[in-house]
Amino acid sequence: MQKTLLLLTLVATGYSYAQSLHPLEPAKNHYAELQKLDAQPNPQRSELDALSFTPDQYNSVALSYTLMAPAYLTQVQIEELKNEMAFPANSSDQTRAELDFLLEWQQKRTPEQVHRTSKVLAPIGYWPHMNVKKDHERYEKNVKDLMFEGREMLGVHCTEENYPATFKLLQGVTKDMRIMEFTVKYHLLRARPYVLEPKLQPLAIMGSPSFASGHTLWAYIQAFVWSELLPEKRQQFLDLAYEIGESREIMGIHYPSDEEAARVLAHDMLTAMWTNPKFREDIRAAKVEWE
Repeated sequence: MQKTLLLLTLVATGYSYAQSLHPLEPAKNHYAELQKLDAQPNPQRSELDALSFTPDQYNSVALSYTLMAPAYLTQVQIEELKNEMAFPANSSDQTRAELDFLLEWQQKRTPEQVHRTSKVLAPIGYWPHMNVKKDHERYEKNVKDLMFEGREMLGVHCTEENYPATFKLLQGVTKDMRIMEFTVKYHLLRARPYVLEPKLQPLAIMGSPSFASGHTLWAYIQAFVWSELLPEKRQQFLDLAYEIGESREIMGIHYPSDEEAARVLAHDMLTAMWTNPKFREDIRAAKVEWE
């Protein structure tokens, strides 16, 4: 249904469907296996269903993103996407299997993985509110982080100065990603996995709800955008996004279902953006830089 509506919208606006988005790949590996399990509440663990992200943990900066005006999405689209999201019940067989999976990671993660996940990948992230003033202490890092995936895949020349249209496109996309991230998180208030499973020893304690994973949403929506600009490198970008998502499980701070939901949401967001003529104009301008 969503693809049919997208096709009708693109035809109505005179945009060729031949230029439409690459379809979303199916879930794979443990993500595909875990989602086969029962996600409904299990009465034997019913006490877990009372656990959630509590008001005393609310973050005012994160909440402020839910009030921002999006760049490419509409408020109606944000509400529709938000209301489509749901996570497996805390007491469900799926969640129990996911917690066991995280405990396995805890036992087998290597010092190299700990360093890569917590010291290299975890600090990456573009935050629109840090881009308002150039004398902000984190302004330069923030700008650099926006092009992280491009730099990882394409080299150090991937900068705002060399690719201004691509930078502008990613700014808009990532702004909408942050709005969507915290809209969903604070709508559903999923407790972090270490709240449900005391044996987990996370590499960080997070200050926002668990579902969906913001790092993974950022990783995949950027990977999807980059692969529209450079289709021949789609798999490399998706592999990087997969690593970034899985890194949150290695750290013990996200359930696998947080990652898979973020991957699907990223593609749904981009599909919604595609109906916006301004987005299509900006992605065409960015694509010219890579031809």
